[in-house]
Amino acid sequence: MLKTPETPLVVAHWGSFRAEMENGRPRRLIPLAQDPDPSPLGDSMIEGLNAPSRIRKPAVRASFLAAREAGKIATQGAGRGREPFVELPWDEALDLAAQEIERVRQQHGNRAIYGGSYGWGSAGRFHHAQSQVHRFLNSIGGYTRSVQNYSYAAGDTIVPHVIGSKRGLVSHHTSWPRIAKTTETLVMFGGVPAKNAQICSGGLSRHILTENLERLRARGARMISISPIRDDTVVEGVEWLPLRPGTDTALLLAMGHVLLSEGLADRAFLQSHTTGAAQLEAHILGQDDGTPKTPDWAAGITGLPAERIADLAREMAATRSFVMMAWSLQRSDGGEQPYWAAIALAAMLGQIGLPGGGFGFGYASTNGIGNLRPAFSFPALPQLSNPVTDHIPVARIADALLEPGAPYPFNGAERHYPDLRLIYWAGGNPFHHHQDLNRLARAWQRPEAVIVNESWWNPLARHADIVFPATTALERNDIAYSSYDRFISPSHAVARPHAEARDDYAIFAGLAERLGAGEKFTEGRDAEGWLRHLYARGQRVAEAAGQALPEFDDFWTGPQIVLEPTEDSRNGDLMQAFRADPEGAPLTTPSGRIELYSRTIAGFDYDDCPPHPTFLPPQEWLGSEATAHFPLHLMSNQPATRLHSQYDMAGVSRASKVEGREVMRMHPDDAAARGLKTGDVARVFNDRGACLAAVETYDGLLPGVVQLPTGAWWDPDPAAPSDRLPLDRHGNPNVLCPDRRTSKLSQGPSAHSCLVEVEAFTDPLPPVEVFDQPRFTGRD
Repeated sequence: MLKTPETPLVVAHWGSFRAEMENGRPRRLIPLAQDPDPSPLGDSMIEGLNAPSRIRKPAVRASFLAAREAGKIATQGAGRGREPFVELPWDEALDLAAQEIERVRQQHGNRAIYGGSYGWGSAGRFHHAQSQVHRFLNSIGGYTRSVQNYSYAAGDTIVPHVIGSKRGLVSHHTSWPRIAKTTETLVMFGGVPAKNAQICSGGLSRHILTENLERLRARGARMISISPIRDDTVVEGVEWLPLRPGTDTALLLAMGHVLLSEGLADRAFLQSHTTGAAQLEAHILGQDDGTPKTPDWAAGITGLPAERIADLAREMAATRSFVMMAWSLQRSDGGEQPYWAAIALAAMLGQIGLPGGGFGFGYASTNGIGNLRPAFSFPALPQLSNPVTDHIPVARIADALLEPGAPYPFNGAERHYPDLRLIYWAGGNPFHHHQDLNRLARAWQRPEAVIVNESWWNPLARHADIVFPATTALERNDIAYSSYDRFISPSHAVARPHAEARDDYAIFAGLAERLGAGEKFTEGRDAEGWLRHLYARGQRVAEAAGQALPEFDDFWTGPQIVLEPTEDSRNGDLMQAFRADPEGAPLTTPSGRIELYSRTIAGFDYDDCPPHPTFLPPQEWLGSEATAHFPLHLMSNQPATRLHSQYDMAGVSRASKVEGREVMRMHPDDAAARGLKTGDVARVFNDRGACLAAVETYDGLLPGVVQLPTGAWWDPDPAAPSDRLPLDRHGNPNVLCPDRRTSKLSQGPSAHSCLVEVEAFTDPLPPVEVFDQPRFTGRD
């Protein structure tokens, strides 16, 4: 039995805390003193332990249970999301789930099982929901998996085509301290939002954004935030350039035109370190299509003055400049293009690999991007091998469910969607991450069974057939370590499991035992055994890197361990070795160089992804004909009051709502034109759906742009007629966002290419019911 110290440690994705205990329960979570800018989100975790929406017992959708008890298999789950549930004893619910999994395996094969998760369910190395569900499914013969993520799917695909790897996207970034010390002009496309930087996968020990921006400011560096939202960068002295959403590529190409036409481009670097510069230059100068990509051309697209576009290019050429681009920019139609264009502009400037120069993606999209890192990575729960080779892009789950067997292109391959009959989901909430939720709900009816491990009755649990109550991070022991940070820490259980909740490991161990894979899944270890095993492996890895770790029991009751960064991460710049010796340290692209024109992509012959950076007008943007009906561009940004949809039912998130609705910001002129003011509740709508949101006017928005953060639990009105799309009563923008691919290359999500209209809501406000328990009934 693990000993818990008097002042336990708790690690979450938004920080590290000491738990102040009272009568065996946490009274409050106190951020560690080493964190200069702690997040308030920890305040929600304690309230969430006993929130009204907490799942108490295993539960099964009523008609699903009745059909199975009658020996029938319904081909679709038409009642998901609307029917009551029946609570069952654990053994009976586990038996039912195991029988359902085995039936699908025998009748359709493991390829018909989709293992859904999104990795944010826990900051621990062992109780990591994604690892747990994948290990379980692999122990019984495998499953159809997803690839990529919703955060940067288009970038994940295009960046390796351009520079041969994902460096600068997910790892090996030029560090924040390096930028703070040496960069003279920092240009931030999409800004560096502090609300996003309060989060880091795997947890964090120290928030780093504010202190590095302040170092830049104190040194007199020029900082430019290019975004339709002014407070996407919050630091004194930042210049705000409010461009139209989805037009960053046009701006980048126009800046390239200035460099090329005014003799400011580094021709020597283009010659020695890139390929395809001639083809890109021909496009920028208009030699291929008759349209020079001049600042005047870009001004009509972006809304920025041509003079400022030209001056910015000149300023960057005259100083040590860094091109920083948020992950959010590639979640749009043609989302590959701004990333490719950013690399191209940095190549024209010729500063890639120099101290504080070049480019990087995702800074402040999560706290750890640009952090100094140690020389090793701590082990996590092994997921075993998956004998099923099939997979789908993560953002194409609705397509796969609606069109089994249909062909689709993906990164040069012609693939076919699998015929998915069973979904097992643990960790994450697809009714938050996915777009066009009404379409997803239709697709969600098609599987024969949906099984979910969840802690609260969120929209995912409400759309399941079998629901297992799972513990929260405060109710289980774990080891925390993030590849984006420099700490190893115990994370102690500070509360008893709520009602009948069990951790994911216990749930999967029970299922694996019933399916004949108990020993393969557990390897004879309980949860404490796994923690000790993983720590012992970590000790060996650390020792090989020259870092001594204490014995497990001393670690478990001791302080958080802060690791030293490696010498190269402290001093290196992205692509430093390649710059110094492009022949001796080539990239892993076909040419060994930065590919400004890709013969590989040209060979794919995709009409929505040309072989060099190109401005492709989005289907929905402020320059499209669709504005005649839907004149406002919706930015569904990450929330400041929660992580994705986590803890929306508690604390900080609940307190931020107005009239129980999520808050949407509007420019005062746009609000006044519709007779709206701060505090009013409005209906936000387009052809895909509608939701309610509370209005807040804000002059730091580009006129024509509205901002409604993601993560409000979807709460469709059950009284809606069957022939009409239901009104979301709570304010989830993914009711409105298109479920449309970025391109055939990446098949990523295009949430930010979205137009809407807003009008006053004058009917009586309907209740928000998603934070309550669902309906329950007895057996028929």
